[in-house]
Amino acid sequence: MRLDRATSLLLIVDLQTGLLPVIDGGEQAVEEAAWLAGLSGLLEVPVWMTEQYPTGLGETDARLLAAVPEAVRWEKVHFGADREPAFAEALAELGRRQVVICGSEAHICVLQTALGLLASGYDVYWLAEACASRRPEEARLARERVMAAGGVVISADMAAYEWLERCDDERFKVAHRNFLKPRAARALRF
Repeated sequence: MRLDRATSLLLIVDLQTGLLPVIDGGEQAVEEAAWLAGLSGLLEVPVWMTEQYPTGLGETDARLLAAVPEAVRWEKVHFGADREPAFAEALAELGRRQVVICGSEAHICVLQTALGLLASGYDVYWLAEACASRRPEEARLARERVMAAGGVVISADMAAYEWLERCDDERFKVAHRNFLKPRAARALRF
């Protein structure tokens, strides 16, 4: 399955200020999610962000909010965002069937949301470098479980180049200058 920007949505799950200090790989997850969110804005791919109990866990990290100020934010009480009726309804109405998902904790809220979306017939793409948990082993197990359920593991570069499709237009030139080239040398943990 190849990503298509016309049918994609970037979903950033619970990268919140109160949770991030205890997340192994949390800084990288925020940086990579913010990078892809910024590129999503350029390519007109909607970005949604969820917040689990923000009163206790804080708001979404400011870097993410700055990357895409127009992102839709959802407060949730269910671990799986798909179980929030307003979220599920809005997603169905949006008509975007490919969901690139990332966030924390990978083995709880990201996993449950991904499994719920898969069960509802969405194509789910697990953004490898931006899914993190307190314990990296649990993030790895979550990724394996999503793959076994039919999800596809991707990197941000894969999403970027599939959404861009070609190198001979102005969008690519802007994306290359502002996103692709500056990120090329960045070391990542997958």
